[in-house]
Amino acid sequence: MKRPYRLVQVGTGGMGQRWCETFLPPHVEAGNLEVVGAVDVNPDALFKTRHHLGLDEEECFTDASEAFSELDADCCTVVVPPEFHEDIVDAAVTHDLHILSEKPIADSLEASVRIAEKVEAAGLKMGVTMSHRFRDDITTLRRRIRSPDSGPVDYVVGRLLCSYREHGAWGGGTFRHEMEHPLLVDGAVHHLDLLADMAGGTCDRLYAESWLPAWGAFADDGQALVTMHFDNGTRVTYEGALTNASALNCWGDEYIRAECRDATLVLSEHELERHGFEIDTAGEGQGDSIAMDTQKFWAHEWLIEQFVHWLDGADAMATNVQDNLQSMALVETAIQSGNTGEPLNPQTVLADAKCAVDV
Repeated sequence: MKRPYRLVQVGTGGMGQRWCETFLPPHVEAGNLEVVGAVDVNPDALFKTRHHLGLDEEECFTDASEAFSELDADCCTVVVPPEFHEDIVDAAVTHDLHILSEKPIADSLEASVRIAEKVEAAGLKMGVTMSHRFRDDITTLRRRIRSPDSGPVDYVVGRLLCSYREHGAWGGGTFRHEMEHPLLVDGAVHHLDLLADMAGGTCDRLYAESWLPAWGAFADDGQALVTMHFDNGTRVTYEGALTNASALNCWGDEYIRAECRDATLVLSEHELERHGFEIDTAGEGQGDSIAMDTQKFWAHEWLIEQFVHWLDGADAMATNVQDNLQSMALVETAIQSGNTGEPLNPQTVLADAKCAVDV
């Protein structure tokens, strides 16, 4: 019987608290992981989560490098603000630790490329928790798109429509109202990722427009329209909005429609329906209802399970750091396209970032 992987939790406040209280315990109970230490710059955050992890005071640190030096660990999480990810990864690589990180990889595409290259050069494994791609509704839709009953996918439409126009209305503090490109960086990072996954190819052309209506209390653009073309011929359109009057399709209730040869699949407000070719006269809401798939873990907990299996020797998890550079490139390309008003190739944007890092 194999021993559990020894893990250091880096970040115990905010989202890190959810890792300590909800995401990690099932895997500790199953014997997959043993949390041997925790790190947070805020001693109060460490104290609040110690009992969820079963840690003693001497197993808690305010400095990641010190924790990695003192503790006997196999891997670590990275659940801190993106601008600090590279520092934590550097310390983890120095101490030969595998890494499971919250999205995004880092706060810029170039920093993300540097991280991916450092991890690869060290022969380590790093996964990124693109949790929305692995929700039950998104997974159920993706599996139906790939079913032979649907036929090839032609195009996919997705939208996130929220009403966060007042300062601080987007939960978790006010930082999203004060950051650059809040919709693209902290919203579309998930949606472009999962829509590209449904398209099943590599994006070779992306055009984006982003803006901020006068009634939105954001420091930067809160609305965006994005179109993507993939090398397999599939198209994707995305509508993202943070300042609408009504939250018709906000987080967890997104609208996604996949137009396939033999079926139209419509997901909205966590309900999925299928329209077959023979019933092409039926309107939305009149197709066949599709029950959500069931399994033990979803989202973060499923991704932790995938990471453990990868450490066990299974194939790399789908959101490994190298593959996840594609998602970072989509966001960066959308930002650049919005600034220039021109369609761009995300593969060129990614290649340029790699060249800049290598210089």
